[in-house]
Amino acid sequence: MTLQLEIPTNEVVELSDVEKKQIDALLQETLYVSGASIDALKIIQNHRGWVSNASLLALSKYINLPLADLDSVATFYNLIFRQPVGKHVLHPCDGISCDLMGGKKIRQCLKKQLKINNGETTRDNLFTLLPLPCLGACDKAPVMIANKQLFELLEEKSLPSILNHLQQEHAK
Repeated sequence: MTLQLEIPTNEVVELSDVEKKQIDALLQETLYVSGASIDALKIIQNHRGWVSNASLLALSKYINLPLADLDSVATFYNLIFRQPVGKHVLHPCDGISCDLMGGKKIRQCLKKQLKINNGETTRDNLFTLLPLPCLGACDKAPVMIANKQLFELLEEKSLPSILNHLQQEHAK
């Protein structure tokens, strides 16, 4: 049985020349095509913001890897986004160390301030809230990653300034 993905008729099912060039360079360094799948998905996500069904199909055809294999990789790794996300993806830690240090309150406060739940994006498409288990910074708990930056020793009162900083960053 082959995997069938729903692809909107208005969505382009091909990779850009830039994506192809970067994937080709990646494949030259990789012994097996399957070993490059996660990095190839990251290339697509870097250019498109997320990995749509159409881009997954295009990648499958381009590197000659079964669609089901790529889909299983894309859905397993929680940093590959299979639906559109906001400009800033917030990853508050929901590991036990962060929770012991107030992480649950931080996540509740983020939900309240952003008016969204986990996995949702704000109406202005600025923020998506995706908690992750253990960010590996337990000694600085509670923590959150946003835009590849680690925010440490979070307190409820610091969240508005962090969100404002990210909004200002977006405005530049």
